[in-house]
Amino acid sequence: MEHKIIVVGIGPGAADYIAPIAMKYIAAAAVLVGSQRALQTFGRKTAKMQAITGDIEHVLQFIQTEAKKQQVVVMVSGDPGYYSLLAALRLHFTAAELLVIPGISSLQLAFARLALPWQDARLLSLHGREPRPQDYRYKVGAVLGILTDTLYTSRRIARFLLENDWPKETRVSLCTRLSYEDEEIITTTLERAVAEREITHCIMVVIA
Repeated sequence: MEHKIIVVGIGPGAADYIAPIAMKYIAAAAVLVGSQRALQTFGRKTAKMQAITGDIEHVLQFIQTEAKKQQVVVMVSGDPGYYSLLAALRLHFTAAELLVIPGISSLQLAFARLALPWQDARLLSLHGREPRPQDYRYKVGAVLGILTDTLYTSRRIARFLLENDWPKETRVSLCTRLSYEDEEIITTTLERAVAEREITHCIMVVIA
């Protein structure tokens, strides 16, 4: 391969949360790969662009072909090391063929907004995944950081935790649209979260 593939984390959403070095690579890229949102935000008429779709094999083939001719920058939300396209890239390319630029994940920003250390938290994703009960086991002092989706919403996860012996008064913060002007953080309890407004695609921080 003639050129390294640059995988950059573009943070939780707002451009203010992207590292300057990531912006440098994006600005210089001959080829940009990313979600439709990322391409709309950072795309340029002078760059060849490819949207990341459900056809991951096609996207990987595009990257492989273009990287033989010019530098390809792959933009992924949050940090590349946490549930991103990097996992699929590593199945096709060696570490030497990749340069990974870390980014700020939405989980990191959620814990920062709550002024809460996260070194002992269990970081979990239910974005397109089923929960494993052992990951959600209750323990005094436990802290969970959970990525949600349209199936595993704030209500459904709260109900799941209550069914798995978490106390009903357990504090939970629902963090949505982090880094954007309409960012919202709702702090409630598991008991109330089951009955209150259902929230999708948020970061759910649960503190035992």
